Amino acid sequence: QVQVSESGGGSVQPGGSLRLSCVASEYTWNTHCLAWFRQALGKEREIVARIFSAANGRVRQGYADFTKGRFTISQDNTNNTVYLQIDRLKPEDTATYYCAANPVARRGCQSWISTSSLNADDFPISGQGTQVTVSS
Repeated sequence: QVQVSESGGGSVQPGGSLRLSCVASEYTWNTHCLAWFRQALGKEREIVARIFSAANGRVRQGYADFTKGRFTISQDNTNNTVYLQIDRLKPEDTATYYCAANPVARRGCQSWISTSSLNADDFPISGQGTQVTVSS
């Protein structure tokens, strides 16, 4: 059973940057894809980005529409870690950020599905979250 654990959150000023880390145990690219979600206080959890293997075997990234170039998801295969780089942070980025995994056969890992259309139910394996607070 894949397990994920997040780290790297903190308090930053607007305009700053953070890099969140997600370590996935018992994980391979052939069996799961990974995603980052976030949940602000009083709001539903929403997808931020995902990383997955396309049909040709190449790794692809997908982003929610709101990310607009400020978020970058990447992976390090040597240590089973997926990162979320967040630049030019805004107060509205304040949220708990969750890493989540999904078996490759499920819709959350399918390249033909829009990343923005995915929700937390599509990624059933989630971590405890890491808090990001953006304020001056």
